[in-house]
Formats: sequence, structure tokens, C-alpha cells
Amino acid sequence: MSAASVTGKFDIIIVGAGFAGMYMLYKAREVGLSALVLETAGGVGGTWFWNRYPGARCDVESMQYSYSFCEELQQEWQWSERYASQPEILNYANHVAHKFNLFRDIRFNSRVSSAIFHEGERVWQLSTDDGEHYYAKWCVMATGCLSAAQRPNIPGLGTFKGEIYHTGNWPRQPIDLAGRNIGAIGTGSSGIQVIPELAKLAKHLYVFQRTPNFSIPARNQPMDSAYEAEWKQSYAERRTAARKMPAGILSHIGTNSALAVSPEDRLAEYERRWAAGGTGFTAAYSDLLKYEDANSTAAEFVRKKIREVVTDPAVANLLAPVNHPIGSKRICADTDYFATFNRQNVTLVDLRANPLQEVSEHGLTAGTQLYELDTLVLATGFDAITGALSKIDMVGRQALSLKEKWQNGPNTYLGLMTSGFPNLFIVTGPGSPSVLTNVIVAIEDNVKWIADCLAYLKTRGAETIEATASAEEGWMEHVGQAAEGTLYIKAKSWYLGVNVPGKPVVFMPYVGGVPTYQKICEEVAADGYRGFTIEVHTEGLRTR
Repeated sequence: MSAASVTGKFDIIIVGAGFAGMYMLYKAREVGLSALVLETAGGVGGTWFWNRYPGARCDVESMQYSYSFCEELQQEWQWSERYASQPEILNYANHVAHKFNLFRDIRFNSRVSSAIFHEGERVWQLSTDDGEHYYAKWCVMATGCLSAAQRPNIPGLGTFKGEIYHTGNWPRQPIDLAGRNIGAIGTGSSGIQVIPELAKLAKHLYVFQRTPNFSIPARNQPMDSAYEAEWKQSYAERRTAARKMPAGILSHIGTNSALAVSPEDRLAEYERRWAAGGTGFTAAYSDLLKYEDANSTAAEFVRKKIREVVTDPAVANLLAPVNHPIGSKRICADTDYFATFNRQNVTLVDLRANPLQEVSEHGLTAGTQLYELDTLVLATGFDAITGALSKIDMVGRQALSLKEKWQNGPNTYLGLMTSGFPNLFIVTGPGSPSVLTNVIVAIEDNVKWIADCLAYLKTRGAETIEATASAEEGWMEHVGQAAEGTLYIKAKSWYLGVNVPGKPVVFMPYVGGVPTYQKICEEVAADGYRGFTIEVHTEGLRTR
């Protein structure tokens, strides 16, 4: 019988059994800590457990969107496509959990409702919706950046007599959508993936678009065996090279300014990247996310491509983004997204010209028109980066609530800890590169740092570690300054939380890139965890 089934006390409790939580469990065992993972879902996989909508697929190549910590794992697993689909990624997550015997320390169907730090005992108490209580010295929030589905507040939504599905919480059982009148709300990454698949099934598909998004063809294809073999022959070297890239993705990054080359050379480079496919398009030149003049050359190229694909000029214009620089919102990778609007059974509804009024029993009203629907698909994204954390009642020292502390925006040191909350670590938290990277690289680097820190604390008999307020303030100032030097702040995106009513508008990820961030984290650790207060026992007394 496992420790998880006989006691509620552990050295460390990890919240979330996605890729972050699974790797944290693996590393906690290496450090020699008794560990428990609490997971809301009925299985591992995190976002890939919930996002089961038709067309769900990763936008990082399969050979890179995978763990790098185990060479045997890298060699034995075979991906079937250039960009893996949700079912295959979920299969991979389950393979990892079986391979490393992780299931025995994971408690599924356990939604954490509160996490409270008891100062006297220096212990975290985590309580779940089913009334269970667990205690641990250390707590790691591996809740994910894109795990809290954002359901829109549309008048009358609860009155709809048809079926409503959210892409971020799709049913596990198969759904028959054939022959239905379907309404899809949202044209972000999830919408861009699901809409072409819905169009193949629907009697008629109405796409309700408020903001068009840039998207590059994915050019997905079956995995090329020679390509796979090349990676596996030099996986370690390629992983090291990837970590020297800003996004943690091994790709060719242009070093020239988009304005320093001839128009002919620039066009040729954009054509080459468009033909290659994938989100590496915005890495064509070094200044595409710094200067609007440079960015506009890439944006106009993509707008021209959209107009070439979409046969109705009016529809093409509605699909061509003009209100934000390309790449300042999450750029998407698609399969036949724009061509979908050439189908006779697809109608694009412009919500800027025809605002969404209400949902009623039989459909949705936009402007003055009622669209009769059988099914409504909400591709409305997530309360990103902080959403899953905000759903938990988290209380630190002196009854400080995390919601209260973060009421004007999240504050962390290195994205790893927040002052006032000792022994509480966050994986890919606000203030870390997280969603601007190959997130598995970000996860592995964060988890390894946390594990190394725990080993350091364990050998010294430390009771607590806590970020100082001054270090936190300095880090957040640095994060803000880094963002100010880019075009990311020119878009109303979920990077700033603008998709969630009432959420503070703050740019949350760190744009400095993986190498810079990791160097800073390593230097902090090497300097005795500079910016942290560590409390240890000395002959029965606690010292700082």
C-alpha cells in the first residue's frame, strides 16, 4: 500500500498532474522526499486531459514538445506526426506516468479548494472539495498556465436548449456533431484549430468573431523517419542548443533587421517560412517584435496570404488582423483555417459590426439577427497563467490572501515564489518565460531549480524559504521593463489578462527569453539563493 493511501502528511504536496506535476513528483523522489500529487482530473496530462476538442494539436514540433530529462524515454517513444494531436500527447503523458511509476503517488478527482500556511508548525494544509485534508512542509503549485477555462458571461447563456461545449473542458465521450447548426464563439488558437473540423461536420457553421488572429499554416504531416532518426542520434546536443534559443525551441532565428534587407530578399524569406509552416515565422528577423515598421512587413505579408486564400474579399478583410502587431498575441499554426471560410456551409459573423446581444433557447442574437443553433462551441480560451491559482483559497503568513496580494496584478520573484508565502513554489508562474516558450523546456528548468533548492534546504535542515519583498519588487520591475521594450504590450491579449473581466491588466510572462532567465536563476542559486530568506534550526533555535 502506498504512502498516499495511508496518511495525509507528506514532505511535499504537488498540485496538478500535468507535465509540470509529473516531473516535479519524479524530482521530489530523487531528493528523497515523500510526495503526493493532488489532481482535479481523472487522469494525468493537465491541459491535454481537458482539451479534447476536434483538431486539438500542439503548435511545437513533437520532437521538441517532450521531456528531455531521460535519454531512454527520448529514444523509445515514437511520434506519428510532425505536430502531435491531443490523443497522442495524452498517450505520451500516460506512458511517462507508467514508466516512472508515478500513479501510486497521485490522487485523482481531488480538487484543491484551499491551501493555508500554519506559521507555528511551518506547514501547509491543503483541503479538497471532498473534505480531505493533507499536510506538507513544502508545496508546489503545478497548476499550469492554460488550465482554467474562461467561460464568457453572455446574457441568456443558461437558457440555451441545445448543447454547449467549451474547448478547454471537452467531454471525454465522443460527440456526434454531424448535421447540426453549430455556432462557434472565439477565433484564438483553440478556435482556429476546432473551426475547420466543425465545418466538416456541421450542416451549417456560424463563426462569431470579435478579433481576427494571425495564423501560419502548420504544414503538419506524418513523422518523417529520417527526420526522427536525425533527432535521436543527437538528442542531447539538440536539446542543449534549443535552450540557447529565446523560446527554448531549436529553430533558425534571423539576425538581420527586417528593414536592413532588400524587399526582394525579405519577401523570399517570408515565402520560405510560410512554405515551411509553423510559428517560427515570426523569428525571420531580429526586430519583428521590437519595432512596428519591421513588424508591419511581416503582418502585411500574412494579410496578403489570407486575401489570396479566402475567395470573398469582404470575408478576407474581416479575417485579416489590423489591430495588433503580428506575434504580439499568440501566433497560431493552422490546418486549412482560412480556406474553411470558402465553404458554402460556413458563415463569418463580425461581432464588432454586429455585437453579441444574447443567447436564447434556440440560438444566438448578434446585432439584430437571430442565428438558430443546435450546438454552441465556446472557444473562449483561459484565465491564463494565474487562473488556476486564483481558484484556490491560498493564505500565507499573517492570514495574507494571495487574491488580496495579487489584486493589482501578480507579484513573484523569478516567477517561482511570492513573498508572504513560505515554502510555496510555482512552476511556470507569472514573471517567468512560461507561455512564451516551449513550455516543457520552461517546466523542466523550473522543476529542476526547485528540486535543487529543496535538496539544498534539506541538507541544511532548513525550515522555510521565502522570497523577500525587495527581491520580488526588483524582479517585477525588471519583468515590466523587459515587456515595455517589445510590441507585446501593443495587443489586448490574454498575456495581459484582458480576456477576463475585472482581471488586472498586467503583462504576466517574462520576455527576456530562456537563456537569460535561466542564467539569472542559476546565479541566484549559486549566490546562496540571493533574494530569499532561509530559516534554519541552530541548536533548537530558528535563525534567518
